[in-house]
Amino acid sequence: MESIDKIKHLVNLAAVDGEVTEAEKQFILNIGVANHMLVPEILPLFTTTHPMIVFSDLTMDQKFEYILLLMQLVKIDAKLYREELLYCARIINKLGYREQVLFELLDRVSTEMTSSQLEDLRKKTDAYLLV
Repeated sequence: MESIDKIKHLVNLAAVDGEVTEAEKQFILNIGVANHMLVPEILPLFTTTHPMIVFSDLTMDQKFEYILLLMQLVKIDAKLYREELLYCARIINKLGYREQVLFELLDRVSTEMTSSQLEDLRKKTDAYLLV
């Protein structure tokens, strides 16, 4: 998956509740910049809704990282919206996981996590793989 596709999904998630907060926008910009995108490339993505991309070429590590980003974005404004959870559930399912992993991770994910916490989350996430 290209970085721009990942950013488009994050933008969709941030906007699904009708408002992109400044914290959500900054989080997405930081992810884009960390993935070698320029801010002027990212900003126009906030003005439209983007189609859901198929996730056929991701490794297990990339899938986990993507789920982690989704959970961090959902929690960044300290508000949980039904629309956000439904959007995440759809993406998680397309990534090859049972949607219930969402609820397993919601309480455990934060924007700052140790490597041992991440490894524990990875193991928990792997348990929800669709066979």
